[in-house]
Amino acid sequence: MTQPLRIVFAGTPEFAAEHLKALLDSPHQLIAVYSQPDRPAGRGQKLMPSPVKQLAQLHDIPVYQPQSLRDPLAQAELAALQPDLLMVVAYGLILPQRVLDIPRLGCINSHASLLPRWRGAAPIQRAIEAGDCESGVTVMQMEAGLDTGPMLLKVSTPISPADTGGSLHDRLAELGPPAVLQAIANLSAGTLHGQAQDDSLATYAHKLNKDEAWLDWSRPAEQLEPLIRAFNPWPICHSSLNGAPLKVLAATLGEGSGAPGEILAANKDGLTVACGAGALRLTRLQLPGGKALNFADLFNSRREQFAVGSLLGADA
Repeated sequence: MTQPLRIVFAGTPEFAAEHLKALLDSPHQLIAVYSQPDRPAGRGQKLMPSPVKQLAQLHDIPVYQPQSLRDPLAQAELAALQPDLLMVVAYGLILPQRVLDIPRLGCINSHASLLPRWRGAAPIQRAIEAGDCESGVTVMQMEAGLDTGPMLLKVSTPISPADTGGSLHDRLAELGPPAVLQAIANLSAGTLHGQAQDDSLATYAHKLNKDEAWLDWSRPAEQLEPLIRAFNPWPICHSSLNGAPLKVLAATLGEGSGAPGEILAANKDGLTVACGAGALRLTRLQLPGGKALNFADLFNSRREQFAVGSLLGADA
């Protein structure tokens, strides 16, 4: 084992917290944690600390939450910590070159895709939406560009036809931490050397928004099915039926044709809805004020709401 490093960790969501747990269990000295400022959450819109901040506080690690790292005072604060390495995982703030130059060994990032594919904010969901066969985690040396730095280490996992944004997230959150610890050990020993990314193969994973989770039934069923999986558990695909919102959490390809959004069949196997090409069989739904249920359970108690010939999304 090489000499333990003085490490500053920067991250915000649960994916990052899983990496922080591994670092806390390592021989390295975690001297500080950076996380985004607390955000309003829940019905009361109370300020909530991020999962990373909560974990750091449990272990009495100092937490810094600057609004921006472009601020010279924030940069001076980081420099005063004298870190050997800055480890960044889904932090959500841009790191200017002056920050990247502070740690002795630079800054490394654990990114939830097989770079250069899916640079950007939502690589897990975009991979499923696009029908990719595999995903993974890339540990890279950071530079000023967005996810453009030299790749230090990659681990991959197949994307199954049943994977959701949630299940793939959880699997990558398990794969990433050991890969990062291995990269840190090799970097410290001087045996790890980056491989340049091929920019011509790069794709961009745009941030998710609720508007694109609206189901456009004029699209082919083969495009909507992976979208529904990708956007579960957030922002969750949705439509409307009889003037009320309808959340769609799971679906499989169905059979039949009709007007886009037309209910073709409703039974315990699911709610079959016509698309621009093909059909979807919706198998898990959530009605207003209720919890998510398998369609078989909804059909038993509310079959009159799902009359064949009704149109989903008609009142949009």
